[in-house]
Amino acid sequence: MDLQLLYFTSIFSIFIFMFMTHKIVTKKSNSTPSLPPGPWKLPIIGNMHNLVGSPLPHHRLRDLSAKYGSLMHLKLGEVSTIVVSSPEYAKEVMKTHDHIFASRPYVLAAEIMDYDFKGVAFTPYGDYWRQLRKIFALELLSSKRVQSFQPIREEVLTSFIKRMATIEGSQVNITKEVISTVFTITARTALGSKSRHHQKLISVVTEAAKISGGFDLGDLYPSVKFLQHMSGLKPKLEKLHQQADQIMQNIINEHREAKSSATGDQGEEEVLLDVLLKKEFGLSDESIKAVIWVRIDIFHQFYCMIEKWRIKYALMPSH
Repeated sequence: MDLQLLYFTSIFSIFIFMFMTHKIVTKKSNSTPSLPPGPWKLPIIGNMHNLVGSPLPHHRLRDLSAKYGSLMHLKLGEVSTIVVSSPEYAKEVMKTHDHIFASRPYVLAAEIMDYDFKGVAFTPYGDYWRQLRKIFALELLSSKRVQSFQPIREEVLTSFIKRMATIEGSQVNITKEVISTVFTITARTALGSKSRHHQKLISVVTEAAKISGGFDLGDLYPSVKFLQHMSGLKPKLEKLHQQADQIMQNIINEHREAKSSATGDQGEEEVLLDVLLKKEFGLSDESIKAVIWVRIDIFHQFYCMIEKWRIKYALMPSH
């Protein structure tokens, strides 16, 4: 009987706590702007329980959007999230009102590896964001710049094809070969072909992709700082950041020395690092390293995508 009373008291206490918390949160949110419709939110966790039950979160979001509409509001921990699932609304967010949605939510990995949000992906909207966007649009990602790297792409891909031809009939790790080829293209277009630090950088990039690509509870509760230490993610990222910072600083220093000692037209084709080092942009070394890291982060995403595909299709039953 005492055990039943204790059980009932515990359940009742939890219910009262959740009810009072919900009332406090609701009272605070009355002054906030109206938000799109969405499923009912629980105290503390918000809508995280709505994403449980499906191994593929985007399928769960699809199902929720079918019920609540193409513009849906979710609360993931402390993070207020708008889910857009139609081309019309996506155009409004990405093009018509892009400056409103330019800033990103807090992510610990981005803060550490991105030099306190100095890279373009997580930079808050403002003058610095506009400067980086202009550099990317006119200098780094322009059609002329992309076309200028065609000889590098042709050279690397031709080398890849020849290498595959020489090992015909033998077993080959195609994932490793493709990843190496993509990284070579990325590194050469961003840093040049004479850098001796490419292999060290790819090692740090691979490790950072594994560590920062997973789930971290601290990102859902950015105000609760001790969660970042409990997970052990922060010290790991800080150690990787120090390694990456030293490698990229060495690349920048050596690139400056090579350019200053070059005479006439002896230098290589202008790469992205040359553009970032131009005095008229006035970028600090930290900003340059952050932009380089964003460029290399494309390789992060490609690596993770290849790994997911490899695991997925390796586990698929044969028919």
